[in-house]
Order: sequence, then structure tokens, then C-alpha cells
Amino acid sequence: MRGTDVDQGGLFSYVSMEQRVPATHPLRRVRALLDEALESMSRDFERVYADGGRESVAPERLVRALVLQVLYSIRSERLLCEQLDYNLLFRWFVGLSMDDRIWDHSTFTKNRDRLIEAGVARKLLRRIGRRARREGLLSSEHFSVDGTLIEAWSGVKSMRRRDGKDDPPPPGRNPHVDFHGKPRSNETHLAPHEPQAKLFRKGKGHLTKLYYMAHVLMEHRQGLPIDAEFTEASGYAERETGIRLMRRNVRRSRCTLAGDRGYDTHEFVAGCRELGVTPHVAQNLTRWGRSAIDARTTRHKGYRVSQRIRKRIEETFGWGKDGRPMRKLRVRGFRNAGFMTLLTIGCHSLVRVAKLLPDPALVLA
Repeated sequence: MRGTDVDQGGLFSYVSMEQRVPATHPLRRVRALLDEALESMSRDFERVYADGGRESVAPERLVRALVLQVLYSIRSERLLCEQLDYNLLFRWFVGLSMDDRIWDHSTFTKNRDRLIEAGVARKLLRRIGRRARREGLLSSEHFSVDGTLIEAWSGVKSMRRRDGKDDPPPPGRNPHVDFHGKPRSNETHLAPHEPQAKLFRKGKGHLTKLYYMAHVLMEHRQGLPIDAEFTEASGYAERETGIRLMRRNVRRSRCTLAGDRGYDTHEFVAGCRELGVTPHVAQNLTRWGRSAIDARTTRHKGYRVSQRIRKRIEETFGWGKDGRPMRKLRVRGFRNAGFMTLLTIGCHSLVRVAKLLPDPALVLA
């Protein structure tokens, strides 16, 4: 018998939000791991909020909503709030009931400084890494490090002279600016809203744009990011940050650190050996001075294994740039950009660890 197409809304719903989400939905494992990390950051949230006054939106809900924005490549907080209003799966993940009112999109802007002060993005990455280490998923001996360029929200047209002697900008949202015959450099020009964004290019034949730089330290057992840094773009940032990341995370002597040819310098190799780390960097045989490592390192089988596994670090960068914030930042300012970058890397680790953890139902059985 054919059913009737009658548009008649029900007054009551007898199915809970928990029942509407399938038991096998991948977000269930992600939320369980995320809630565990947020619970351990409760004291950090209390430190950045006042003791009295009107209650604000719970920071745990804001973080869950931002995680959804990264996972589902939602381009703005305004669109995120719109989807939270009608998407039952998103409501369940954030912790909202069917009748809870959605906050305004400006709430994210007003509370982002609190989340940055509490160090939520970096602590989320560390809490997930700590859980993975307890489960035996991380290696404490073999690591890789690499950096990537992240395009800033400000464009080259917004740059002004540091001495203030340039002409006032033309009216309009996208005015025509003629830079022909007027050389620009990081020493003479800057972006007013993002002074830390630097003119940089990936290589010969690539466009020069305003960039930041993100750095990731990856372990070799599962290819999980365990630490990250966000810096200004420069030719020395990768090597300097690589040493800093290893100094924070080295737990034993004689561990290895893999990297591409950009890390094959005498200063970086010497810095690794001071930490008791064996540098398994790719040899740069084309530059003057030749490679900083020789056959005493490259002849071992472990060196070839490190060079093969280190390429998995590109999976983190590729995931973060696939329609997500690391492709082109949608926030301005060094602190905001760093927060979104570290949060994106933490979300990638969150998804990976949630898949690698054993199924609770199988463990109980």
C-alpha cells in the first residue's frame, strides 16, 4: 500500500539523541577520546574563567564544535552554528539537546583568547599522545621531523612599507595595486594585520606569498604526530624548530631522527648528536660542502628504513590542507593562526588514535 505524503509535524519526540546515533558511527570513538582529554583539562579551563558572573558557553562544547569544524571542513563559524542548529549528529557530538539554543557565531571569537591562554590545542595533542603511549602505539626510539608552509589570510596587496611612506590604499574591497618597479621584501614591507606573516616561496617557479610555517614531530611505529610548533617562515626555522622539538620529547639516548635534505647541515647534525640523537637525514650531495653525514650513518639498514617511513609525515600535512585550516588560514594574527594550526594537527592525531584503539565492546567480551 502506498504511503501518504502528509507534512504534519509531531508535537513530541520519543527517540533520544543517543538512540539516533548508530552504535558503530566513527564519531562515537572520537568523542570518547576527546572527552577523556577535555576532562583532564578542567583545571586549565577554570583558570581562564571568572569565579562569578553570568555563565558562558561551556569551553568543552566550544572545543567539540571546533573539532567538528576541522573534521568536516566547515569553512566558517557562522556556517558551523547554522549546521549545529539542524544537524542532530553535530548536536549529539557537542553535547546539546534537541531544544538547546545555539549560541551566536561571535562566541568563538570572544572565547578564542581564553582557549589560547589555556593552551587547549597543544594540550589536546599531548593528551592524545599520552593515551596512545599507554596503549603501546608510540615508538620512543625513532622519529621524523618536517615543516610545511601555511598561507596567511592577508594577501600581498595588503602589505605596506614599514617606514609609512607609501601612498594610502585605494578605496574598495579589492583595489588595484601596482607594485611594478617597487621591490618588496620582509625588511621593507609588512602586512598591517599580520606582521609575523613573511614573504616566502616554496621553491623556484612558485609564487611568493605571505606564509607561516608549521613543524611536526612524528614517531615511526604508527606514523602519529606527537608534537608540533608554529613559527614564522624563514630558511632556518625548520632546523631550529626540529632541535627544539627533539629536546622536548627525547626520552632515551641513541634514538634516531629522520628528515629531508633541508636538514642536512652541519649545525643541525651537530645539534642532534649533542642530544644523543642519530641524524637519519637525507643526504644533500648537490650543495657546496657536500653532506654532513657519511657512510658511517647511511650504510646501516635502519637509515634506509627511516628514510622510507619519514615520508608518512606528509599524510598529516595533506590531511590538514584538504579543505581544512592548514590550506589557507581563515583567522588573522599569529596567536589565532597558531591555535588553529595546532588544533588541526591534534584533530588528525585524534582521528588516527581513535581508529587504532581497541574496540571497547571487544575488550569487554
